[in-house]
Amino acid sequence: MGKVSTVELQIAKRASQYADVPLNNLHAFIDAELLDECFGLLNKTGASGVDGQSWADYKVEQAERIPELLTAFKSGRYKAPAIRRVYIPKADGRQRPLGLPTIEDKLLQTAVSKVLSPIYEQLFYEQSYGFRAGKSAHQALEKLFGQVSQ
Repeated sequence: MGKVSTVELQIAKRASQYADVPLNNLHAFIDAELLDECFGLLNKTGASGVDGQSWADYKVEQAERIPELLTAFKSGRYKAPAIRRVYIPKADGRQRPLGLPTIEDKLLQTAVSKVLSPIYEQLFYEQSYGFRAGKSAHQALEKLFGQVSQ
């Protein structure tokens, strides 16, 4: 699991202290600092989305683009762009579809995930492995193999 930020700790603490109370205004936790942090977490060599912009391209304009993205997000004007669809060949000759979002969409997805994960992560069972940070299908199989073998 990656580094946990102060914001994530605050959200997790609030979620556990007030488990029966809905958390409002979570969008307030998404700010320019969080978006800058999330930008650094993105795959620097990942494929570009429909806009054709790479991580390196966005990095050049990061100082201007992140405040613009934040303003659009906070005002409700942000609309996720189309996903670029590519097909990856499989060993059996078929193709697997893969959706590639734009850098800005990846950036917002990462930020929203960083805000929501501390709330929901504490609700999962320890033996739940699906789509969780620091947990993988391989770890689930190892755990299952260990339990079946004993």
